[in-house]
Amino acid sequence: MRLLVAVLCVVAGAEAAHAQRVAKYGADFLAGGVGARALGMGGAYISVADDVYAGFWNPAGLPGVKAQEVSYMHAERFSGIVSFDYAGFAIPFSEQSVLGISLIRSGVNDIKNTLDAWDSERDQPIPDPESVITTFSAADYAFLIAYGKQVSESLSFGVTSKIIRRNIGEFATAWGYSMDVGIRYLTGSWQLGMTVQDVTTMLQSWSVDTGRLSNIRDVFGDDLPEGGTELVLPVVRMGASRLFDVRPGTLRLAMDTDLAFDGATANHLSLGGMAIHPRLGAELIVAEKIAFRAGFNRIQNVKDEGLDLTPSLGTGFRWGRAAIDYGFGDFAGLVSDLGYSHRISAQYRFSD
Repeated sequence: MRLLVAVLCVVAGAEAAHAQRVAKYGADFLAGGVGARALGMGGAYISVADDVYAGFWNPAGLPGVKAQEVSYMHAERFSGIVSFDYAGFAIPFSEQSVLGISLIRSGVNDIKNTLDAWDSERDQPIPDPESVITTFSAADYAFLIAYGKQVSESLSFGVTSKIIRRNIGEFATAWGYSMDVGIRYLTGSWQLGMTVQDVTTMLQSWSVDTGRLSNIRDVFGDDLPEGGTELVLPVVRMGASRLFDVRPGTLRLAMDTDLAFDGATANHLSLGGMAIHPRLGAELIVAEKIAFRAGFNRIQNVKDEGLDLTPSLGTGFRWGRAAIDYGFGDFAGLVSDLGYSHRISAQYRFSD
């Protein structure tokens, strides 16, 4: 079974394509987001981000960082099958401009490679197949450099440059490059934000080591996949949030909407060929130390089933310059049974 998963990953990730084609899920490992606070709010964070995580969500929020900040998040997705790690750093250049750096890895480890364990002539496993079975990882990496600048008391803008590295063991690798741009506007108790993700359109170039896949033809009778290029189209991400003074603290309500144009409209709200991905979130902060969060990170219209809401929950604790956050997400919606996701992140500010 794991061999089939590995082969399908190779075929899906590096389908024979000498001409450029649009990838529906070309950088989907970034779609889940970073930071347990943001994910506990259902990912409705485009207008909220004003900390080290803004380098990922909306670089226009980076001017909210007034001192050096570091952060780290670990998440287990799909019942622990996929591990996700994020590390971020933000440093102010001045009161108006901030630089952010982020590193991300998402991967499946210890996948068994049984290609050499099958005797195609006899149509059965070789003697002592365990002796030739090895393991490999399928992993995606992202390196982000972001810059945010305060233009006026209310308006800021930012840009993020991204380098993507993807590999499926020693079978296939890819590089991708793109850029995000964002703006953020504050008015009264309202916060508004917008990010155009992959505004330059990401170009991913795949390279496949066909020599390591020669047994696929013998076993399955299929043509070997070849290297090629694919395009990841821009996504417009808009958000709005508002603060309310309540007892015993502060309540924040947020809503984001993503507009995607890659044609992946199955089970999503859509308008023509455009997919619409709304997210809702709420955060209650008590005594500026303890936070309780909830949201919906996926709102879908599933065929023959109706509206499908995927909830998320979270909590957080801040003590001085340090903060610890936890988020819990449910991936077991109507359309699949993929288990739960736990996210834990830590954040530290070096000075007040």
